[in-house]
Amino acid sequence: MNNGEKRRTEDYEMTIIVPVYNEVDNMERVEGKMSDYLLKASIKSCVLFVNDGSTDGSLDRIKEICHRNHDMLYISLKKNSGLSTAMKAGIDSTASRLVGYIDADLQTDPEDFNKLLEYASEYQLVSGIRANRKDSAFKRLQSKIANNFRRSMTGDTATDTGCPLKVMWTDYAKRIPFFDGMHRFLPALMMLEDGKFKEVAVRHYPRIAGTSKYHLLNRLAGPFKDCFAYRWMKKRYIRYQIEEANI
Repeated sequence: MNNGEKRRTEDYEMTIIVPVYNEVDNMERVEGKMSDYLLKASIKSCVLFVNDGSTDGSLDRIKEICHRNHDMLYISLKKNSGLSTAMKAGIDSTASRLVGYIDADLQTDPEDFNKLLEYASEYQLVSGIRANRKDSAFKRLQSKIANNFRRSMTGDTATDTGCPLKVMWTDYAKRIPFFDGMHRFLPALMMLEDGKFKEVAVRHYPRIAGTSKYHLLNRLAGPFKDCFAYRWMKKRYIRYQIEEANI
């Protein structure tokens, strides 16, 4: 139990970011699954909840969870700002060597982080591929269309950028340019920093509590526009290395 002492992500090897927006019905499961995983994690890990302006009592539940669990921390955003902003806030608050990411809907299994960590020494981004997806056929079709268009625009070759299970090198994650919708472009953004990425098959489950925050408009229209924004940014992206200095 936390007795008010300061807890720091730098005391861990990996910080797992869990964005939360109106997921109060899921939080008991999240606490249980994440607690179980932390006992089995292949490296010393903690959980960082990012409350994204929830209005359903999720923040109170998060505070209770963090009070009971020493290896669970939280930050709370002033207003709902979206998944990419929540991820950036979590990354900016992380001082561990690695940063992980999983959704609070638990459609992926935190135990599969250990699968990703097998490759984290070599690849700056290791991302899951949802094997045997439990989404509807229409939802899978939307993802397929969006992924095909994104690959043609970015050349990143990734097959499932929407999988909510990832591990990144924190120093690379802090350097990549963030924008609204960037969570769909992590492989392409890593390429801008000369980072390597790998995809690993992970388990996928149907959502059993709460409601999805995605629909046709933000699953297709948003990514299409963002692809053009990425192409514009790629041509103007600033990269340099200092060879010598006396400062």
